[in-house]
Amino acid sequence: MAQAFRNLAVVPRVVFGRGSFEQLDGILSEVRDGGAPFVFLVDDVFARRDLGARLPLRGDDRLMWVNVDREPRTSHVDELVQRIRQDCGGLPRGIVGIGGGSVMDLAKAVSLLLTNPGSAADYQGWDLIRHRAVYHAGVPTLSGTGAEVSRTAVLIGPQRKLGINSDHTVFDQVVLDPELIRDAPDPQRFHTAMDCYFHCIEALAGTYLNAFSRAYGEKALDLCREVFLHERDESSDEKLMMASYCGGMSIAYSQVGACHAMSYGLSYVLGLRHGLANCVAFNQLEEFYRAGVHEFRRMLELQRIELPQGVTHEASAAQLEKMIDVALSLDPLWLNCLGPDWKDRMTRDRARELYSRM
Repeated sequence: MAQAFRNLAVVPRVVFGRGSFEQLDGILSEVRDGGAPFVFLVDDVFARRDLGARLPLRGDDRLMWVNVDREPRTSHVDELVQRIRQDCGGLPRGIVGIGGGSVMDLAKAVSLLLTNPGSAADYQGWDLIRHRAVYHAGVPTLSGTGAEVSRTAVLIGPQRKLGINSDHTVFDQVVLDPELIRDAPDPQRFHTAMDCYFHCIEALAGTYLNAFSRAYGEKALDLCREVFLHERDESSDEKLMMASYCGGMSIAYSQVGACHAMSYGLSYVLGLRHGLANCVAFNQLEEFYRAGVHEFRRMLELQRIELPQGVTHEASAAQLEKMIDVALSLDPLWLNCLGPDWKDRMTRDRARELYSRM
């Protein structure tokens, strides 16, 4: 029997360039049908900035400021879906997410749950979505997660942190405007960008590696190095935005590994934001990614970023066991990292020892 290859779903329409945000009105006008409104989900960090005044609201469009001080939760998705249905009197024409990776994931998840019954928690996993989402567009204001191009909406649910992984999750349109990430503050900018760096390190060292993921991963890795092993210049934002895009494309046809598996436990139990959790985890994973860890520490030094130390030292025994449960539930990540015998190699004791260092 011939091998079955994945039929990869990708974002069909992409606009890139400084000032491209101003084209959003024209882009949406092409898909408006004169009836149902668009709903703009926008990070509330911009509520006191000029971005709100630049949004192309038309007719009965709704603007919803969303708070993502905590990572997005399935309950938050459910609340937004109920509110949108009530406010719009039915389905909106589409969802437009504007913000960092958390807002991207919220926008993707909300667009899916508007057309699929039940709770967002019901769809945490792989290919559980049955119906197409409403039209959804993403406009990132931070770069690194690759959420603008991925088939995943990562959420914290009642039992675990896990993505809604589906071809239907992928945005219909993304607008990549480097001007929108220009003022992102450090260390948030660095932590988020390192998500892309870790994507590449994990994918390029993984058992799922192929020529497709290698091509995108190597380019994204080179761009990360250009940005974070040198002083920031006028081209850094363009490079970082493209690194995020290419890094997301790389893992679309491969997978991440130990860093993301361990970081999910940190985020779920201790509440660490995804980018920071990745940094804390990766810094202790020399046995998996020695060269990458050393280079990452060099980036920390050059960018003058200090990581918190001992974040797990005050965790209770029950919390530690829950972190291990979350990390070891992510079979595809460990398969990519260690191969088919990963359960023999990544035991609970080994995971516990790794967490004790963080």
